[in-house]
Amino acid sequence: MLTRPTAILLLSAAPVLAQQTDITIGMVLEPPNLDPTGGAAAAIDEVVYANLFEGLTRFGPDGTIQPALARSWDVSEDGTIWTFDLAEGVTFHDGTSFDADDVVFALDRARAEESTNAQKALFEGIETVEAVDATTVRLTLSAPNGNLPFNLAWGDAVIVAPESADTNATNPVGTGPFRFAEWVQGDRVELVANPDYWGDAPALQQATFKFISDPNAAFAAMMAGDVDAFPNFPAPETLANFEADPRFDVIVGSTEGETILGMNNANLSPELRQAISYAVDRQEIIDGAMFGYGTPIGTHFAPHNPDYVDLTEKSAHDPDRARALLAEIGEVPTLRLMLPPPSYARRGGEIVASQLREVGIETQIENLEWAQWLEQVFRGKDFDLTIVSHTEPADINIYARPDYYFQYDSAAFQALMDQIGSTADPVMRSQLLQDAQRMIADDYVNAYLFQLAKTGVANAQIEGLWENAPTQANDLTAVRWTQ
Repeated sequence: MLTRPTAILLLSAAPVLAQQTDITIGMVLEPPNLDPTGGAAAAIDEVVYANLFEGLTRFGPDGTIQPALARSWDVSEDGTIWTFDLAEGVTFHDGTSFDADDVVFALDRARAEESTNAQKALFEGIETVEAVDATTVRLTLSAPNGNLPFNLAWGDAVIVAPESADTNATNPVGTGPFRFAEWVQGDRVELVANPDYWGDAPALQQATFKFISDPNAAFAAMMAGDVDAFPNFPAPETLANFEADPRFDVIVGSTEGETILGMNNANLSPELRQAISYAVDRQEIIDGAMFGYGTPIGTHFAPHNPDYVDLTEKSAHDPDRARALLAEIGEVPTLRLMLPPPSYARRGGEIVASQLREVGIETQIENLEWAQWLEQVFRGKDFDLTIVSHTEPADINIYARPDYYFQYDSAAFQALMDQIGSTADPVMRSQLLQDAQRMIADDYVNAYLFQLAKTGVANAQIEGLWENAPTQANDLTAVRWTQ
């Protein structure tokens, strides 16, 4: 028989289970490349934002703007000169040093005339970017812009180095807490912890982003433990299974994703766009495609934003009114409905096609892979209708770009956006943003469907995943296993 001290000694010598330091994250879409400054696909940021690449500022999980490579900043009294103080001791993953010259290079590259940056409008109004010294950068604007720290927090504004910028698409080199390890195309991207990271070290040592587009396969992978978390889970109809299983947490939050029936304004008249908007039954789409997850919207603005105006009644489901408008228009040709891979688009597209058919509009559905959609619809503007969720934060300004894929060209709206950009007073800005929402609703630019919910599933022992999505990101900087 063991004496009490001996028993205590033996028990204390028992092996302690080490905390898990690797994670596998499920994603529906594979990114077309890994350079957030050279592509519009949300899947790029879902892998690299805050993990591999960092900007001067960043979005926090609650949507606040937080310091990143810029630890602090000041603005002149007239609002046109912004001075950023940079973090010290920062290196890129390839060992090259980070300093003010890299910021000058990255921002000048992003705003250059030949830039392929998908969000060049973020940098409009920046007249010069200067390195005051190694750790200080000065941005001079042509007019005051209180949104500058917000704009610089986007994935499109991350800082890249001249030594590696041209190869970031396939071999990304940033300053973040994780380094790129491997990309097995069609399957996964692997990251490893950056041992030389300048900030707080992450708890995770390895992260794998696994691409699973099929909802049934996503469900099976979670149930089998092949995937530890699926922050944007593609099968909301199965969430009840996970809620009933103590192994999992179901995480439901909001996103910046305005999901729209995008309409090519160059092909479709205002009257036809209005008829299409009346034909659409938002709640039927939310129930049928999203199994009840989603908030109806009547304009391109997030309902959780304090400046949101509920304009859903302006384009409420009214098939009789749609038919009356169509009778005035006359014969309408079959419209091409181009659908990208996400389930909200494929499922929603079938429902929309049925709703349009009920009022006399025929559609031809074409299912496109993501690269095809970007090439044909987003860049080529070769479509009539499409369904896509715009997950960029507070992006109503895209309606001020006549060459944007839905080709809305309104001088009045463009002037309104210019006025918002130069207005610092919060009360006035709020009023102008509400005016902007009403203007695009009045013009029936697109049919506004719903705000995409963030429905995620994770192993119950994981903490630190974002509940909401203020930008498209799977930020792993605060993620850890609790056991």
